[in-house]
Formats: sequence, C-alpha cells, structure tokens
Amino acid sequence: MPIKTKETIIISLGGSLVVPGEIDLGFLKNFKHTLSKYIGSDPTSPRLRGALRFFVLVGGGKVCRVYQKALLEFGAKENDRDWMGINISRLNAEVVKQLFIGHSYDKVVTDPTKKITTSKDIVIGAGYKPGWSTDYVSVLTAKNYGVKTIINLTNVDYVYDKNPNEFPDAKPLKEIDWKNFMRIVGDKWVPGLSMPFDPRASKLASSLKLKVIMINGKNLERLEDFLNNKPFIGTVIQ
Repeated sequence: MPIKTKETIIISLGGSLVVPGEIDLGFLKNFKHTLSKYIGSDPTSPRLRGALRFFVLVGGGKVCRVYQKALLEFGAKENDRDWMGINISRLNAEVVKQLFIGHSYDKVVTDPTKKITTSKDIVIGAGYKPGWSTDYVSVLTAKNYGVKTIINLTNVDYVYDKNPNEFPDAKPLKEIDWKNFMRIVGDKWVPGLSMPFDPRASKLASSLKLKVIMINGKNLERLEDFLNNKPFIGTVIQ
C-alpha cells in the first residue's frame, strides 16, 4: 500500500533496455542514478526526499523473443511460450531489484492484483501469468493502487502512425487517443509481441481512462523532464 505522503509512479521497463543482447550495465547504472534523485537524501534533488515511490515492471525483451522463437520451432504451445517470457521477465527483474538493494522491496512482485505493504521506495515486478504482458501487469498495478499515469520506457522516441522499420514515411505522434492508438496496435496478443504498448493492456488502460507516457529509456533525461513537469520528448496516449 502506498504511503499517503508519497506519489506512486509506475514504470513499465522494456526488457530490451535491460538486456538488448547482454545485460546493459551502463543503462542500469544510469537508471539507478536517475531514480535515486527522487528517493534519496540528495539536497539538490528536484523533489523533496521520499516524495516519490516507484513500481517498476520489467519486461522480457529481445532475449525473451529469441527463446520463444526457438520453442515455436520445437512445436511448443502458446501457453508454454508465454511461460518462457514470464520466467525471463522475472530473471530480468531480479537484476533490477538487486540494482536498488537497500531501497527495494525484498521480493519481485509477480501478482499485480494483490497489494503489498512496504516502506521501501522501489518495488520491482515482472510477468504474472500466460496472456498477460508486463504492459498489462503495469495497467493492473495502476488499477490496484489508484494510479492514473504509467510511464512506458521503451527503445524508440515516439509512437508512430505505422511501423518505422517498414515504412520510411512513418510519422511520429506526440499525442494520440486510445481509439486511434488501438487501430495501430490491433487487438490480438501473442507471446513475444513487440508493440509500443500491447493490445490487451491498451484496451484495459482505455477503459480505466489511464494516461500512458512513452519515453525512450536510452535518453533518461527525458524521463527526468517528465518527472519534473517539464516539456519532454515522447508520446502521450490518453
């Protein structure tokens, strides 16, 4: 349960930022440095000490899709491929939890429907069950704790009107509503799906009237700009 004097920030952290091929120690150190400004005792911090607490839901990323592709080659069912992704997201989450040791809740949270009670400023979560991406888990966490905004740290600058890897004329979108966003991502979830925010999570976020902020995690100063209520580079979905 969030402490009343603290604002809860939910971050859906793309696994491809944590493990783009191998564990990105540089990114993780920068991520720790960024969040520490909002939970530590540094008098130069942009916010008062302890003003924020973070729920960080860690995804499986590229590594997850590599394993799922191999399982598919061997005839694995969708449920089994989903469990592979869940287990990899939990492994990634253990790394991120260790990063914040001393500030983080002592377990990786895997059930977003249950509230936890802790005085720690960082809570790390991961995949829950088949059919539920970490994006979906982040939306359920927001619902459970009454949070209205989710930050989705990904590896692109914006949401685009079509896949920029396939269409050179794809246009970046600084703002988009849920109805039009869901036209882009579709309505079908499959294990390992790579989308800015997955279809099931988008549908639930829309029904809950949540706001999702898409920010490129490779440029963490953009995350700081958002947290400091400054103009930032990214996409707002609402």
